[in-house]
Amino acid sequence: MLTQKGSNSVITPSMSKVPQQHKFIDLSDYGRPVAIKIALRFEHTFMTPIKVTWLFIVAGLFAVVCMYFGYFWLAFFFLILKSILDAADGELARVKNTPSYTGRYFDSIADILLNALLIATIYYLTNSSVVLSLLAFLGIQLQGTLYNYYYVILRNKVDGDTTSQIFERSIPTALPGEKQRNVSALFKIYRSLYGIFDFIIYRLDRKAPQGKIPPKWFMTALSTFGLGFQLLLIGLMLVAGFIDYIIPFFIAYTGMIFVFIMIRKVHNKKS
Repeated sequence: MLTQKGSNSVITPSMSKVPQQHKFIDLSDYGRPVAIKIALRFEHTFMTPIKVTWLFIVAGLFAVVCMYFGYFWLAFFFLILKSILDAADGELARVKNTPSYTGRYFDSIADILLNALLIATIYYLTNSSVVLSLLAFLGIQLQGTLYNYYYVILRNKVDGDTTSQIFERSIPTALPGEKQRNVSALFKIYRSLYGIFDFIIYRLDRKAPQGKIPPKWFMTALSTFGLGFQLLLIGLMLVAGFIDYIIPFFIAYTGMIFVFIMIRKVHNKKS
């Protein structure tokens, strides 16, 4: 699995996903500080990670509705709120020590469906073609998959957070407090939605797991492929009046996948 969601992590919220010497500036994770505060506030309440995931779904839907009716500043606000809550569900699971495959897969499924709604709304508002809109959606997902692929590899190489594996092809055993049938059903949905993107990225750079540790500047640049940064860009383009350029931008920026893969391979040979 290439998702970087941490809903099943049992580490404390103050612990980084990688050791201090390997930390980099993650441009897609700007909401983490606020997410940690939210998690700590909810630690001893009735709120659960799944309920926080539902909150980010609501925030994402509000963003879509606001976008549809032309309230772009409100849409921008809800996109940022969605990013913050998207990080908060995993942080809450950490502070409550309630690991959950159910939350992990539910989170990722919600992300891809909300992404589809966002692109569909932009398609409607801009009269873009169906083909271009589909390419933009596929591009967004492939970008996120490459980022998560390299990030999970990094965490495994430097003894960081290993709760996310590079690939997951079999249904995991339910953890205490969750039902196996829920885990099995959500895993199958997850694989049906993300499997093709995992396959494509792996085929493009199958030797990445055996490569060297990438430099921090590379990971920071790559973090522009993270979902949080993608939503930030969409929001900024909305309020700047560039909605017509969102779909073409993400199609063009998908070409950077090949640039990042090439850079990683060149760095690996020089190291």
